Amino acid sequence: MLHFTYGPILHLYDKMKEINCITEKSKLIDSYTLITDKVPVSVNIWDCPNESIPIYHIKFPNIGLGTQAFLNSLKEEITRGIPLRNELMTDPKIAKKIKLDYYKKLKSSIAEKLPDISKEKLELFSGITLHKMHGLGDLEIILGDNLLEEVTINGSKEPISIYHKKHGWCKTILYPENEEEIYNISALIGRNIGKDITNLNPIMDAHLLTGDRVASTLFPISTSGNTITIRRFARTPWTITHFISPEYNTMTSEMAAILWQAMQYELNIIVAGGTASGKTSVLNTLSSFIPPTQRIISVEDTREISLPKPLHWNWVPMSSRTSNIEGQGEISMLDLIIASLRMRPDRMIVGEIRKQEQAQALFEAMHTGHSIYSTMHADTAQQVKRRLTEPPMNIPLVEVSSLHLILVQYRDRRKGIRRTMELTEVMPATGETSKLELNTLYRWLPRKDQFEKVNSPIRIIDELNLHTGMTVKEINDDLNQKVSILNWLKKEKVYNIDDLGNILKTYYKEPDKLIKAVNNKWKIEKVI
Repeated sequence: MLHFTYGPILHLYDKMKEINCITEKSKLIDSYTLITDKVPVSVNIWDCPNESIPIYHIKFPNIGLGTQAFLNSLKEEITRGIPLRNELMTDPKIAKKIKLDYYKKLKSSIAEKLPDISKEKLELFSGITLHKMHGLGDLEIILGDNLLEEVTINGSKEPISIYHKKHGWCKTILYPENEEEIYNISALIGRNIGKDITNLNPIMDAHLLTGDRVASTLFPISTSGNTITIRRFARTPWTITHFISPEYNTMTSEMAAILWQAMQYELNIIVAGGTASGKTSVLNTLSSFIPPTQRIISVEDTREISLPKPLHWNWVPMSSRTSNIEGQGEISMLDLIIASLRMRPDRMIVGEIRKQEQAQALFEAMHTGHSIYSTMHADTAQQVKRRLTEPPMNIPLVEVSSLHLILVQYRDRRKGIRRTMELTEVMPATGETSKLELNTLYRWLPRKDQFEKVNSPIRIIDELNLHTGMTVKEINDDLNQKVSILNWLKKEKVYNIDDLGNILKTYYKEPDKLIKAVNNKWKIEKVI
């Protein structure tokens, strides 16, 4: 397991001169308690005069050498009693059960050997030993902080870094012991999901059983040493209420209402943006608006989509698989897209378009009448258009015309905020030589941090009129109704995905009941 050097602050900074900055002139900018598997730690974030980025100081419980030796011997004893088969670790449910079995066995053994131990120490010792037996050692504590988005190890000579949702990039006071420890943790992550990282294969793209993405490299590919980058995904899924709330201000209620209308009436949407701009979070959130009467198939490289259980019972999540060490058994996203078309989906959610074959399969599915939602890397709607219609993708204009809306996400790294930069509808081309026009509906104004309505929708209204028979007035009334519901959700602070699922279930089954609740300003408890 990966062990970190840590201890009293002064001792650490005597040893780690690179970050000896916490003095009486340092400013404490944040402080909170973190509990992971019953192991409590304190987190202090400091603004230091001699550092360009904050210092993330995590203080572990102080355990004596004798206690550590006792726990290590207990770990070896229990590990021999419960053999672990790595191939089972590819199933998150089995892994969760194994972890629970370990924890129960640990508590029982510690209580038996130390009958006078307090409940708090029993849970603490069990949790610490569990991390070394079934996890990534002390790194499990950091990964338990839900305010973190990234955890990076850049060799043994550099402190571990994290990306904090509130404070951006921070240094920790933790160092891996050596390069071998970094390699061991990468190899462990790989083995658990059937991947391998060696000198012949020094780059590994993997994931933890929690769904967090892992990218590892070995020296000399990474010239400063072995590296691990872990991108944490939110343990509590985002909802549309988060995005329209003043705290996040990702989009307005009016923009969300247009997207809801588009999702409800089966219009095709691509969510674009740069790395870590929130593309998948937005796609996941919009998917909650799909009516419960429809069958959904999701296709991803790493499982990220999470739909509300009360709403979507007819959902088949599918994940791609890389080849094993012998180069066999690969199942690509293209394979899954093609397979899913034979499963009678009403809606398809595809994690990300990266290759020409994926885009071709996706737009062929759109062109044949399936409702498709996906993400891709692009900074503007115009870039999405160029990427799709020009080499190497070269999707015919007639097929690209099946796309109705492009939503572009933007991440401001300086301020640590994410915004929907633009919402644009695609005006269809009438032939191979016709131009594909874009009609921008909303745009974010960075100077004011506000959203501007640029144009009224044209194609959306035409599509809804053609396929539902609604008049322009009825379409606008429906839109205003959705705005009212969204504002009510915001006022009632409905952030839980299952609560939102129950609200949407009521909307699709008993719309009059929900409208009455909104108009009369009922509390959410009266509706669900």
